[in-house]
Amino acid sequence: MSTPPPRNAIVTGASRGIGRAVALRLARDGFAVVVNYAGAADKAAQVVNEIAGQGGRAIAVQADVADAASAARLFDEAERAQGRIGVVVNSAGIMKLFPIASGPVEDFDAVFNVNVRGTFNVLQQAAKRVADGGRIITMSTSVLGMNFPSYGTYAASKAAVEVLTRILAHELRGRRISVNAVAPGPTATELLFEGKTPEQLDRLAKLAPMERLGTPEDIANVVSFLAGPDAGWINAQTLRANGGYT
Repeated sequence: MSTPPPRNAIVTGASRGIGRAVALRLARDGFAVVVNYAGAADKAAQVVNEIAGQGGRAIAVQADVADAASAARLFDEAERAQGRIGVVVNSAGIMKLFPIASGPVEDFDAVFNVNVRGTFNVLQQAAKRVADGGRIITMSTSVLGMNFPSYGTYAASKAAVEVLTRILAHELRGRRISVNAVAPGPTATELLFEGKTPEQLDRLAKLAPMERLGTPEDIANVVSFLAGPDAGWINAQTLRANGGYT
């Protein structure tokens, strides 16, 4: 019998939105959780306190995953606090929307710095440090199938995330570590609401046959499945959790 991986998890971008919901869900599943945040220390502390209030174990660790040294320090602190890591969920990301023809190159760089470089840094550390039999999970987007104007840079960054995810799964051959991506559809988070009118949000909600926005908990449920024992035969895949949106 193979030894099960440790019940310790790192969740990046866990101070709000989908990352927050994932951290809370994994804690309910029995994981000790490292709640990573870039700048929102107060919100990360709230997540830790909520987990503790439900009888779980969690610590908050500041790190900018777009910086390689900072990402390495995140894993160092996680291992010091909780031991070997069993699950890594990279939920840190940003979304800036602008037309390709007129978008500022600075915004392009910002999106790729967090979404692609950040994912690369986290995957690199996870590949070295996650215990055999563990789980690595990234975040993509179902926008990849829609070709919406102004989403070009964001969608391109997430396409890169999916490629990195699939290739790492093959590079970890023989270690029983699964590497998968989750691609949410429109999900009711600050990231989605920013800069959109109620009418725009209503149109997004109606795109899926379910005729509603997803919730962070909907996505956390999918991550919980991928992080658990029943998903051991799912590897190098992108699960599109979107209510039939694409």
